[in-house]
Amino acid sequence: MHRGSGANLHGLHVVTGNTTGLKASQKHALERVYRRRLRPGEVASSELASLLCGISREIERQVGILVGRRGDVEHVFVGDASRIYLPEIGRVRAGRGRFRGLRLVHTHLRNEPLTRDDLVDLALLRLDLVAAIGVQPDGRPADLHAAHLLPPVEGKPTSPWQILPTVPFHHSTLDAAALIEALEEEFDRVAPSAVATDNRDRALLVVIDIRQRKAGPAGQLSRGPEKVHELRELCRTAGVGVMGVLEQRRPEADPKYLIGRGKLEEVLIRAMQLDANVLIFDPDLTPVQAHAIADFTDLKVIDRTMLILDIFAQRAKSRDGKLQVELAQLRYRLPRLHEKNTMMSRLTGGIGGRGPGETKLEENRRRARERIHRLEKEIDRFGEQRAGRRAERVRRRLPVVAIVGYTNAGKSTLLNALTNSDVLAEDKLFATLDPTTRRLRFPHEREIIIADTVGFIRDLPRDLARAFRATLEELDQADLLLHVVDAADPAREQQMAAVEGILTDLGLGETPRLLVMNKIDLVPPEERAPLARPARLARSARLDWGLPVVAISAQDRATTLPLLNAIELALWRDGLVGKSVEPEPGPEALPL
Repeated sequence: MHRGSGANLHGLHVVTGNTTGLKASQKHALERVYRRRLRPGEVASSELASLLCGISREIERQVGILVGRRGDVEHVFVGDASRIYLPEIGRVRAGRGRFRGLRLVHTHLRNEPLTRDDLVDLALLRLDLVAAIGVQPDGRPADLHAAHLLPPVEGKPTSPWQILPTVPFHHSTLDAAALIEALEEEFDRVAPSAVATDNRDRALLVVIDIRQRKAGPAGQLSRGPEKVHELRELCRTAGVGVMGVLEQRRPEADPKYLIGRGKLEEVLIRAMQLDANVLIFDPDLTPVQAHAIADFTDLKVIDRTMLILDIFAQRAKSRDGKLQVELAQLRYRLPRLHEKNTMMSRLTGGIGGRGPGETKLEENRRRARERIHRLEKEIDRFGEQRAGRRAERVRRRLPVVAIVGYTNAGKSTLLNALTNSDVLAEDKLFATLDPTTRRLRFPHEREIIIADTVGFIRDLPRDLARAFRATLEELDQADLLLHVVDAADPAREQQMAAVEGILTDLGLGETPRLLVMNKIDLVPPEERAPLARPARLARSARLDWGLPVVAISAQDRATTLPLLNAIELALWRDGLVGKSVEPEPGPEALPL
């Protein structure tokens, strides 16, 4: 089915759809359908069915009506020989387990069964019932084809609808009112009240594995399980409930819908079954795709980057951090501002927003650009203050060691272990957003500045990285980087590659660094030894790391002694910051 515009506006009996070429008498006959009233249990009375079929045969087009539960005909519309054109009735659902309160009845000129379009509209519009009345050659009703929605079965991928047995129209005993009442009771029964009262966003994750036809062997590796796990963790961090996951492999992205229109319909039907109110896509949507998908549904549509930005907005504590988050959000949203539904935004133009002068959309874009300009100026002022603090460090010749790594690798926990600090460390992605610096004292009266930074993540958008200058500036000034890796994560090699790629993009590829294999206590004993040998790691990762490796458990301070020695060796013996002095390992190497 196709949705058109127009409806029974302001009580006027308007016939919508494909009315071009109809005679005045045929239009008047269709308008008279509004005068009919059905009993609540009737799909359609014999008189109404005969009228619809007679008109449909005369004009050789499908004719349809939407009927309310009181039996009033609320919309009359016309299609062509093979499809119907529904009026725009919106897609806002009345509530969990509730239906639209409208049933669709239309004609099929060849007495064919319900089409997929019929069933998709049944699901997406949450209609009470969809019914097609076959038309005989002489214009009389033939068979009745009907279907209704089904409640989801937990843990089982079931069909969202049930197609009822086909019967001759005049032999049908279907009681529509009793059927809908029973269905709503069943939907309420399978929808626990605890879930219904949960105010969290409920998301359906849509993960697409794009396999380019011309990609080399490395490009053919599927990261599906890792992508799904990471997206779930992002949702957990953001406080979003995950209702389900749909995955798809494609040789290339659909330019309009990313996943294609048919798959998008399947996604929306599944979201309806799971009572999800948010769609989260990975990979990121282009502005065109974001607009097209948002126009197709009333659900909130976001992608992975928007989800990360939302987490950043929740995590930012300092004034500087909050400004940088807002700047990153505005830069990402600006090309995605849309007159209708858009990603994370419900700004609309609509009636009264057009005409001479500036449209609502143009006004929103202008204000966004002005806000971006103001934020950039304010962030620059904070940058000048940070530059002053760094100049003081340079004057005092304090070496800087920056902790980098994939998000949730244990960087903040390591900072706490090395410096006896109490920096927030949680088992969540991006627990640290604002950079944190602490002093660390070594033997021979040496001090260093050690900095904790925001975690990296694969496919980090350039705008997002550019916005967080505070973190990047700390890295620029670092004499040594500690690349912390979650040794117990099965995807550690891909995470290491992502971090190294980001460091290279930031121009930090030549900065000296140590590879710190954290959470070694969670690795099976037989697998620990190879992790500390760079040569074997390099072969398994298909990368030439060439980095010293230290295995630790940041939650056990005793295991960090080798790391402290390695830091001191790298900074002083290797001549990064001063004269070579042999370290003195032992308890005194612990931070003061």
